[in-house]
Amino acid sequence: MSRKGILRAFFRIVNRLIVVPAFNAGLGWIISNPIAGDIMVLGILGRKTGRMRYTPVSYIRLEGKIYCYRGREMQGQWYLNLLANPRVEIILPDGRLSGHGEEVTDGNERVEAMRLLMMGSGLSSSLYGFDPSNASDEAVAEKIRGIAVIRITLD
Repeated sequence: MSRKGILRAFFRIVNRLIVVPAFNAGLGWIISNPIAGDIMVLGILGRKTGRMRYTPVSYIRLEGKIYCYRGREMQGQWYLNLLANPRVEIILPDGRLSGHGEEVTDGNERVEAMRLLMMGSGLSSSLYGFDPSNASDEAVAEKIRGIAVIRITLD
């Protein structure tokens, strides 16, 4: 198994055994913090099984909507499920919501949302290789090329 495969398997186990149960128990505030970053759990129906699947993702709230993203390096089965069935359940550190997710296609909205997502990602913000709070819109747009940004409109 490749290094990426081992890392994916590790996070899948941690998410299934620790992160998702913590959010379901109302303890999401322990997981979502300034060190780990702003985390929510996204519930989406599986496109093949029809069963609800849960995955933790970074998020921000912006103008009454919630944004998250699918990283460039990850396969993002949750993303493929969302494209097939855009109805989502959201478990935030402070409660549950539901909504409709869609990929953001407007360049300015993508840059604004991704800049805030990167700034709220805790210690992992250093992985981006630049400071998103001081970078130009063009620099952010270049860094997020190929990354899907998702807007969730709440019910």
